[in-house]
Amino acid sequence: MRHVIRLIVTSHTYRQSSLSSAQIDERDPDNRLLARQNRYRVDAEIVHDIALSVSGLLVEQFGGPSVRPYEPEGYLAGLNFPKREYSASRGTDLYRRALYTEWQRTFLHPTLLTFDAPTREECTVNRVSSNTPLQALDLMNDEIFVETARVFAENIVRQGGPAFDRELDWAFERALNRTPGKEERQILKELYRKNLERFRASPESAAELMSVGESPRTGAAPETAAMALVARAILNLHETITRN
Repeated sequence: MRHVIRLIVTSHTYRQSSLSSAQIDERDPDNRLLARQNRYRVDAEIVHDIALSVSGLLVEQFGGPSVRPYEPEGYLAGLNFPKREYSASRGTDLYRRALYTEWQRTFLHPTLLTFDAPTREECTVNRVSSNTPLQALDLMNDEIFVETARVFAENIVRQGGPAFDRELDWAFERALNRTPGKEERQILKELYRKNLERFRASPESAAELMSVGESPRTGAAPETAAMALVARAILNLHETITRN
């Protein structure tokens, strides 16, 4: 089995890009002949782990009891026989791989459910892979993803600076293994500028954003808060959660 797996993943066919071309579309439009790599969104657990890994929060500890990530208050209210209460884990348990997330049979963690993880009501051979607005809303607003964006931004400012372009280059290399394009750079620079003005005019908003999550924080400067929104945009890119 190891030989077969190694043969597959080191082959030219497996390692080629998922980007298509007019010639490929003409000769193999459905990719039946594997003229290019298949592109698909990674599984729900991996979406969670990518954000933690990029931000530097991921705890690579193996084994142990299940953990409880952040969860919306009252989410388990429907499971009222017996009545259940939920309290999130603390410390490093918050940043374990999603593989270790505690499951309720029909009420699995909402982020996993949004990204098509199956419930435990019946066996599932193949997972579906949907693309819904809820997924983008989850990546933008779920507490764990806001926290990872905050920590990612702190690392961008600390390790990527001093100029914004250099910070953006560092962030893209960290998250996407490439440098940003000209249009991407302009859009994110404008996003940063607008939010920097907003946070300078409202320091309490910057403090509120930078207080999300339990991980240590380095401050609530408007510059870091504005960078957190840039980091959140990068973590929310289709490319970040897609295997190309």
